[in-house]
Amino acid sequence: MAGSTFGEIFRISTFGESHGPAVGVVIDGVTPGVELDLAAIQRELDRRRPGQSSLTTQRKEPDAVEILSGLFEGRTTGAPILMILYNKDARPGAYESIKELFRPGHADYTYLKKYGIRDWRGGGRASARETAARVAAGAVARQLLARRGVSVIAYTVRAGGVACRQIDLDVIERNPMRACDLEAAAEMARRVEEARSRGDSVGGIIECRVRGVPPGLGEPAFDRLDADLAKAMISIPAVKGIEFGAGFAAADMSGSQHNDAMTPEGFVTNHAGGILGGISTGAEIVFRVVIKPTSSIAAEQRTVDVHGRPATIRTKGRHDPCLCPRAVPVVEAMTALVLEDHFKRQAALHA
Repeated sequence: MAGSTFGEIFRISTFGESHGPAVGVVIDGVTPGVELDLAAIQRELDRRRPGQSSLTTQRKEPDAVEILSGLFEGRTTGAPILMILYNKDARPGAYESIKELFRPGHADYTYLKKYGIRDWRGGGRASARETAARVAAGAVARQLLARRGVSVIAYTVRAGGVACRQIDLDVIERNPMRACDLEAAAEMARRVEEARSRGDSVGGIIECRVRGVPPGLGEPAFDRLDADLAKAMISIPAVKGIEFGAGFAAADMSGSQHNDAMTPEGFVTNHAGGILGGISTGAEIVFRVVIKPTSSIAAEQRTVDVHGRPATIRTKGRHDPCLCPRAVPVVEAMTALVLEDHFKRQAALHA
């Protein structure tokens, strides 16, 4: 399937479907001789896996990663790394009764129109289950970035209409919403549970911060750093928008307000979000993505079947009432993949 490969030098290709035997990824362009921390890779997968709390899908997947190539005696060889995660709790039969109905908000209709055939077991290739492979690859990229002094952290800043009032990075992994404000997280969780009880779902906003990126990363004019980050984020299922720095608030600012004044010590503000002209400034990279409400809901909805006849549908199965908590590590993974690729592209430029 075209479109399953991402990156230029540090490149990944993912494979697998939601209710197929497995999902996985092949990573090309990994620096040879690097000792990989396999436990750290598993920890990232554990942050994304289903069944973490009452606020996520109750599908039980251990997401235990197996590395089949590219690693010898704990070190990367420079050969492609193949990572696979076997699906242990797939239940395709749950979709048998609605296999001829299009689920509102899903890619059922568009996949059928594009390919003339679709995998109706869950979301098939369009399912967020595919992002487990991205997180596995991103965990490798994160370890390479750590050697460069680069850190990536994301968190929920808004969900169910509740916004965080402070940013405390120490509490992100201490609440099921992965929010940066414990008080707001409690109210978010309440709103999510209310939506679930109604057979509905809620959306939110995830913010990501990258520290340690030096100035000069990015490839104008079409491979700008922010353009590649934007493509990476929009490729994540459920992401419907992105903004950098001041973002859409810039529409109500003047140039004198939005411009980041410069001093010998650095930038006074960071309305640009750490990127100017598609190239990193050395300041913290900051962006936010919008996560739509989960499309799979138990409430009855109007739809049509594959023959175009009107129908109603209730989507049964195990689904997240809010995608933000499990999307946080996916946002971090895709960010890491983009950054490592651009570091390698920058090195090639000066080779």
